[in-house]
Amino acid sequence: MLIIAGMAVVTYIPRMLPFLFMDKIKISPLVKRILRNVPYAMLGALIFPGILNVSEDIYFGIIGACTALFLAFMGLDVIIVVLLTIGVLSCYLYLI
Repeated sequence: MLIIAGMAVVTYIPRMLPFLFMDKIKISPLVKRILRNVPYAMLGALIFPGILNVSEDIYFGIIGACTALFLAFMGLDVIIVVLLTIGVLSCYLYLI
């Protein structure tokens, strides 16, 4: 139990420290805009290689990514995007 508590403290400290010190620092609007987009860029960098290596058929990943992007740009909820993408890929597997 002591190990779990220690791991919790070690995980919490790096997450808490920026909140304590960032109150005193002024950040320019340009830097704020850049930092606001960092999570999306990182998510894309993590997901994109997986799209191309998801199965032996490269088109499977490309069709899934294009479907999800199209549905997301339409403004649908995330769960609807996921379910419809699964449906499209299931149809693709059935037809192949």
